[in-house]
Amino acid sequence: MKFDLLPPRERIVTIMQRIYGYSMTTTSGGNLSVLDDNGDIWITPAGIDKGALTPGDIICVRPDGSIQGPHRPSSEYPFHRAIYAARPDFRAIVHAHPPALIAFSIARQVPNTRIIPQAHLVCGTVGYASYALPGSQTLGRMIAATFEEGVDVVLLENHGVVTGGADLLKAFQRFETLDFCARTLIQARTLGEIRSLTEEEIARSQERGKKLPKFRPTSHSTPELTLRGKICDVVHRAYDQRLMTSTEGTVSARVDEASFLITPFDVDRKYLNIDDIVLIREGRRERRKRPSRAVRLHMTLYRAHPEIGAVITAQCPSATAYSITGCRLDTRTIPESYIVLRDIPLIPYGEQFGQGEALSARLSEKVPVVLLQNDAILTTGRDLPQAFDRLEVAEFSARALIDTAHIGQMVPIGDEALAEIEAKFLS
Repeated sequence: MKFDLLPPRERIVTIMQRIYGYSMTTTSGGNLSVLDDNGDIWITPAGIDKGALTPGDIICVRPDGSIQGPHRPSSEYPFHRAIYAARPDFRAIVHAHPPALIAFSIARQVPNTRIIPQAHLVCGTVGYASYALPGSQTLGRMIAATFEEGVDVVLLENHGVVTGGADLLKAFQRFETLDFCARTLIQARTLGEIRSLTEEEIARSQERGKKLPKFRPTSHSTPELTLRGKICDVVHRAYDQRLMTSTEGTVSARVDEASFLITPFDVDRKYLNIDDIVLIREGRRERRKRPSRAVRLHMTLYRAHPEIGAVITAQCPSATAYSITGCRLDTRTIPESYIVLRDIPLIPYGEQFGQGEALSARLSEKVPVVLLQNDAILTTGRDLPQAFDRLEVAEFSARALIDTAHIGQMVPIGDEALAEIEAKFLS
């Protein structure tokens, strides 16, 4: 999807559908706006069902204050106008009340974005604005003043969150990423102490080596074309199940001994298409495409492990809660979890960057899944369905373990029962 080519009305409706569809706002809550080249502000209306919004419902407020559209503009229009005046680099604003961020808002705490590298790179420092009456000029001044400090995300005391960006997709990605951080942190606090990344560690995540040389494919085999569609299907499923965010998650699959396909860098997972997928052949990348920054790691895994046919990394909230606390993700919960996942080791931060030889050496047929400290969960499989199944089972297992903490102490499957499982299913 060429999102930036959509008219403002359609951009707003498209993003509101994503926000409402993910239960990050209610029928009456939240508002979005876009500032166009003419200085017009396109904004969601007041009192209209956010779950049934249409392009015709979107309101245009002209620079002279005149209004075009069938409804009143959002009651929060004053703070949208104030933010645009304070931040000329913003062309879009997102405001909503997702439950996890409301929890931080009413506890008057700012979510920590330094739990994984990409979250901090997307959100940056999170600002904080004290409470003021919704829709008031005072609230607008306070939020705008906070954005003037140079932040792109502001948590509102006892209210919600506001994000801005050069376009609506960027503003949404900041909003979605901060919500991911909040949900992950809430789960992690059930487990133990949370480890934060330093500036040096975050910078290290960007050091992925030189770009691969390019080549121009002269033909595309049937297996390759089939895999492109399967990768898109897996990414879309992972995104819809909230196992990935719009900016996080990498999928690759082996085509043959000399080549594999991998998802691209900086393409929204919701809108991934088959022509976005990047072919890697004999250490070269398909020209005019940017593969995931993890491409060298995946290259190392395929070279070292002929049994691996697919690799997935994702930031699932429950599994990531284990990643950022360093607690053991115990798979001895139900037989399926142990059979599908085996034991899951925690890999020290940094081994996934660069060529990834040390990480590759830790993987085997008995260790198909690993947790990457303060980053992601990595699953492998003989094919995409197996790698994706392991991703789902890992997140379900992590979620069940976290829920168990609210009920009682986890009682793992005993050693004798594990021996029976291994004899029947894993020998």
